[in-house]
Amino acid sequence: MAEKHYRRPEVEELTGLSRTTIYAMMSRGEFPRPVRLTRKAVAWPESAIAEWLSSREAA
Repeated sequence: MAEKHYRRPEVEELTGLSRTTIYAMMSRGEFPRPVRLTRKAVAWPESAIAEWLSSREAA
């Protein structure tokens, strides 16, 4: 079964973070990087977002 991937608007909704914050955190290594789906499209794997959310709850 293929893993679900979230596009940026969905990631913003799930995490409560803005686009600017997501990309700033990615540059600092504090947020997972998306994977390329096509030449122009990227998305975040569901497992990466779930893991990040779990790590935030534990902290």
